[in-house]
Amino acid sequence: MLQLAKLAQITDLREIWKHEARDFSKWLSEEENLKGLSDAVGIDIVLGEIESAVGNFSVDLFAVEEGTGRKIVIENQLTDTDHDHLGKIITYAAGKSADVVIWIVKKARDEHRQAVEWLNQRTDEDVGFFLIEIELWKIGDSLPAPRFSVVEKPNDWAKTMKAVEGLSDTKKLQLEFWQSFVGYAFNKAEFSAKFSRRKPQAQHWYDLSIGSSKYYISMTVNTQKKRLGVEIYVSDDKELFAKFVSQKEEIERFLGMHLEYREGSKAGRILTLVDGDIKKNISAWDSLFDWLIETTLKFREMVKKFDV
Repeated sequence: MLQLAKLAQITDLREIWKHEARDFSKWLSEEENLKGLSDAVGIDIVLGEIESAVGNFSVDLFAVEEGTGRKIVIENQLTDTDHDHLGKIITYAAGKSADVVIWIVKKARDEHRQAVEWLNQRTDEDVGFFLIEIELWKIGDSLPAPRFSVVEKPNDWAKTMKAVEGLSDTKKLQLEFWQSFVGYAFNKAEFSAKFSRRKPQAQHWYDLSIGSSKYYISMTVNTQKKRLGVEIYVSDDKELFAKFVSQKEEIERFLGMHLEYREGSKAGRILTLVDGDIKKNISAWDSLFDWLIETTLKFREMVKKFDV
């Protein structure tokens, strides 16, 4: 007779994490565990500081979104939600000028779930609140396994619709283009395996993380010059940019394309451009999407190969 183990939940989180700051926050700050939280909320989180000062107080974790630099505050609570922590997340969000607020709790009470929902409904599209329950599960005598369960999150669709009302025709077109691209590209197995989905914005660029804070991939559309681009954006590292420039010929042979190298006062850009009019050729967007997908995948391979 087939026998299966039983899945059991550990209801007292303090059996594993005795103290929120010393144990849970420290555990969450580790790269592997922060990756689990990133997957749950759909944001690439890069740790900035543990117990980061906000006046006379401190937020458990202060972080940024990789590639965009959006500020993230994370408040942890190993008990059920309460008014005290609700006040804290608002205070910390204001003190850090946060774009994303993540409140991790043992159990979300209905009144606090409704409060977070209300905050998401009444803030603009640049600010989002997440309410997440942390659970621990084990099978038989196995080690406990954590699970992040999202209880409340920003209603991106509603906020996007609200934001669209005041946009120019060009901004509306850019938003539609990137929304369509995301729907198309992340249905491709190879692309979705390499990149994390981000919310499209009404802007001429869409960024992709490639697993390093040193650089990221940016895709661009220029409706005036009727062209698209893909670039590696090297953030504030002239030595690294010079390293890529020194391998220019090998990189171009590897990619099979001509590249432009543009160096600013801090950042450096390595890019390729192609003709494409997204305004007049909406029916041809799929072919432009295919070019963006192919080129970003090549650029990702290139960085991994030549940044050694």
